[in-house]
Amino acid sequence: MSSVELQPAPASIEAILEIMRPTAYRLLVRLLKLGEQTKGGIYLPENARKAHEAASQMAVVLAMGAAAYREYERFPCGPYCQVGDTVLMREYSGTRFCIDGEEYRLINDDTVEAVIYQPERITRAV
Repeated sequence: MSSVELQPAPASIEAILEIMRPTAYRLLVRLLKLGEQTKGGIYLPENARKAHEAASQMAVVLAMGAAAYREYERFPCGPYCQVGDTVLMREYSGTRFCIDGEEYRLINDDTVEAVIYQPERITRAV
């Protein structure tokens, strides 16, 4: 359906972490932006992009709480991801909030479904 624009965040990670940090087993993630048009060149109206982004499943990990992935019984192979990884997560997961107009989420460490190595090749299923 549509591609993802890989853009730097308007604020630096350091600036975001001065405002807030995840606690316990939570991850702070920034959603990837949806492009203005599909791969076929069709322009998407803003309301369609907003709806898509609200259900976004891809994000970049910015920070991890101190207890993230520390429970060996739950994560015997170690952490699912690291800071800087692009991850696939469950739809509508986490606590949504904005800083300077950019959407972020706090998600639980076990919400990460996969690490994405080529996010530009991933599209949402319809």
